[in-house]
Amino acid sequence: MGGWLLFVVLALVVGSMTGRAEVPASEEVPGEYGRAVKILDEAGIKEPAGEMVLVQARGSDGPKATDPAFRTAVDDVITAVRKTGEATAVVSPYDSRTLSRDGRAALVRFEMRGDAETAAEQVQPVLDAVGRVADAHEGQGLRVEQFGGASSEKVFDDAFGDDFQQAEYSALPIALGILLIAFGALVAALLPVALAMTAFLATTGLVAVVSHVVPMGDSANSVMLLVGLAVGVDYCLFYLRREREERAAGHDARTALRIAAATSGRAILVSGVTVIVAMAGMLFTGIAEFRSMGLATLMVVAVAMFGSVTVLPALLSLLGERVEKGRLPLLSRIRRGGGGTGESRFWRKVLGGVLRRPRASVALAGGALVLLALPAIGMNTANLTLEQELGDDLPVVRAYQHMNEAFPGGQDPAEVVVEAEDITSAPVRAAIDDFRGLAVSSGASTGPVKVTVHRAANVAVLRVPLTGGSDEARSEQSLRTLREDVRPATLGDVPGVSAPIGGPTAASVDFNDKLASSVAPVFAFVVVLAFVLMLLCFRSLTIAVTAIVLNLLSVGAAYGILTAVFQHGWGASLVGAEGVGAIVSWLPLFLFVILFGLSMDYHVFVVSRIREARMRGLTTRGAITHGITTTAGVVTSAAVIMVAVFAIFGTLSMQSMKQMGVGLAAAVLIDATVIRGVLLPAVMVLLDERNWYLPRWLRRLPDLSHDEPALTAPPMTTALEGGEEPEPVRV
Repeated sequence: MGGWLLFVVLALVVGSMTGRAEVPASEEVPGEYGRAVKILDEAGIKEPAGEMVLVQARGSDGPKATDPAFRTAVDDVITAVRKTGEATAVVSPYDSRTLSRDGRAALVRFEMRGDAETAAEQVQPVLDAVGRVADAHEGQGLRVEQFGGASSEKVFDDAFGDDFQQAEYSALPIALGILLIAFGALVAALLPVALAMTAFLATTGLVAVVSHVVPMGDSANSVMLLVGLAVGVDYCLFYLRREREERAAGHDARTALRIAAATSGRAILVSGVTVIVAMAGMLFTGIAEFRSMGLATLMVVAVAMFGSVTVLPALLSLLGERVEKGRLPLLSRIRRGGGGTGESRFWRKVLGGVLRRPRASVALAGGALVLLALPAIGMNTANLTLEQELGDDLPVVRAYQHMNEAFPGGQDPAEVVVEAEDITSAPVRAAIDDFRGLAVSSGASTGPVKVTVHRAANVAVLRVPLTGGSDEARSEQSLRTLREDVRPATLGDVPGVSAPIGGPTAASVDFNDKLASSVAPVFAFVVVLAFVLMLLCFRSLTIAVTAIVLNLLSVGAAYGILTAVFQHGWGASLVGAEGVGAIVSWLPLFLFVILFGLSMDYHVFVVSRIREARMRGLTTRGAITHGITTTAGVVTSAAVIMVAVFAIFGTLSMQSMKQMGVGLAAAVLIDATVIRGVLLPAVMVLLDERNWYLPRWLRRLPDLSHDEPALTAPPMTTALEGGEEPEPVRV
C-alpha cells in the first residue's frame, strides 16, 4: 500500500514538473492541411483569429446598405468593437466592399489581438459590445450578429468543457451508488472507486511525461478517465466478489485471497492485456488525436491492472472482515438472500431456458443482433457542422447561417499557402494571378480571392471562398477542383513552388481520408492480436473464434443502433437528440476499439470461470452453468455501472457526445445481457467438448494458461438445467 501511494504521488509530482506537451496544430490533421499549417509555423507566420459582424436587413423590404440607418448601425459596430481594445484591423464594409449582392447585408471584418490560440478566451468583451449594438438597432429592421474563429471556438469549448465536467461530476456518485447496491457495505463499495481514481491520477502524471515524446490531444484525459473508471471498477469488482464468494464458501481469509489471486487475478491480467492490445490499435491510425487517446487509455488500463493485482489484495488482507464495515441493513439482507454462493437466481432461470433450447436461443438472439446491425450497412459518416453539433438555437450558429446565405463560402474559405524561393518573382506572381482567375471561372470559388504576401518568408496566403458554403458536399467538390484542376494548371507549372491547400473544408476532407485508410489496418490489428491472445491463454481454437465473432456482433449491433437513432432519427427523441443524417466521422473507429476492449474484458472473465470449473472436473454443460451463474452478478453490476456512466454522455448537449454515450451504453448493455447471458452459453453448449479443441499443430504455441490444481476448495455442487440431479465438483 505504501508503495502504491508513493507511486501515485511521484507520478503526479513528476508529471506536474515536466508539464504536458500538446499536439501541435501542424500535426492535428494529416495531409495537405497539415503541410499548409507547418509552412506557416516554420515561417513564423501567426494567423490571427478573424471575426466578422453581419449587419443585415431582416426582410427583403428592409433598409439597404446605402440607407442612413444602415450606415449608422455599421459605424456603431466599428466604434463598439474598437473600444473593447481586443480587436485590431477593423475594416469598414464600405472600404473592403464586403456588401451582399442584394445590397441588404454588410460584413465588418476585424482580427483579435494576440495569439489565435488564446483568442477564444478574450472574445467575450467583443461579443458583449456587438450584443449591445444589436439591441440598440433591434427596432430598425436590422440584425447585428457576430461569427468567427474565436467566437465559434468559445461556444464549442464552453459546450465541450461543460459537457465533460458534467459527466465527470456525475460518473463517480453513480458508480459509488451502484457499488453500494452490489456490495451492501460502504467500505467494499469505496474500494473500486478509490482504486480507479488513484490509477487515473497516477496515469495523468505518467501521461504528462510521455507527452514530450508523443504529444497529447485535448480529449485524451477525458477518454482516459472514462476508460480508467470503467476497467478500474471492473477489475476491483471481479476480485472483491471472488474473494467474498470464497469466504462465504468456508475458506479462511488468506486462502480466499489466494484463490481470488489465482483465478480472478489471472483473468484480470489476461483481460487487461487484451484491452491494452485493443487500445493500441489507435496508435496505427496516423492521426495525432487518436494516437494520444490510444496511448493514454492503454496506460491507464495497465496501471489499473497493476493496482488490481497488487495493492487491492494488500488492502483486502489488511482490512479483513472490516471490508464489510458500513453495512446498509436493507441491502445487506437482500445480499444475504442469495445464500452466499455468488450465484444469480435470475440468470439461473434465464440460463435454464437457454440450455434447454440452445438452437432456438442462438437463432433468436443472433437474429435479433443481426437485425439491429442491419442499419449500419448504410452508415454515413461526416464531420458535423456547428449547426448539427450544437443545434440552431445558439446565436453564433444563427449568425453563421445568415452570413452563409448572404456571402456563400466566405466564412470557411480554403487557404492556399504558396511557398517559393522568391515569392515576388514574375512567374510566381503570374501563377498566383492565374490561380485567382481560374478558381472563379472554374466555378470552384465565388470570389473574390484575397492574397496576403509575406515577403520576408517568401510565402503568400490565398483565401478562396468555396462555392457551396455550408453545403458540405458542394464545398468538398470545390476543394477537389482547386486541388486537381486549378492548382496543376497554374501554380503547379512553376518550378520550386509548393502550394498545399488548407482551410476548414480541407481539414475535414484530409482527416476523413486518413481515417478511412486506417480502418482496415486497425481492425485487422485488434482482431488478430485479440484472437492470438485468446488462443494462447485458453488453449482453444474454438473459444478464440467464438470470442471474436460474439464481440463483433455486439459492435455491429451498436453501429446499427447509432445509425438508426442519429442518422435516420428513429427514436431520437427518446435520448433528447435529432436525426442529423450522419454519424460523426471519428466515432465508428473509436467505438470499435473501446467496445472490443471492454467486450473482451467480460468475455475473459466469464470464460475463465467456465474453464476453471471444467478443469476441476465438471462436464462442459455443468461448467457453463456454474460459470455463467457465478459470474452473472458481477458482470451485471459492472455493466450497470458502465451503462450508467456512458448514458450520462447521451444526455449532454453536443451531438457527438450523445452519439458516443448512446453507442457505448447500448453496446455494453447488449454485451452483458444478450451476448454473455444467452448467446455465449447457447453456443458453448452446442459445441460441447469441441469448445476445448486445439489442433495438434497449434499445441507447440506458448502456453499462457495458468491452472491452479493445488488450490484447496470445499466440496460444492452445481445444479444443472431442467431439474437434473446436481453434479459434484471434483477437486
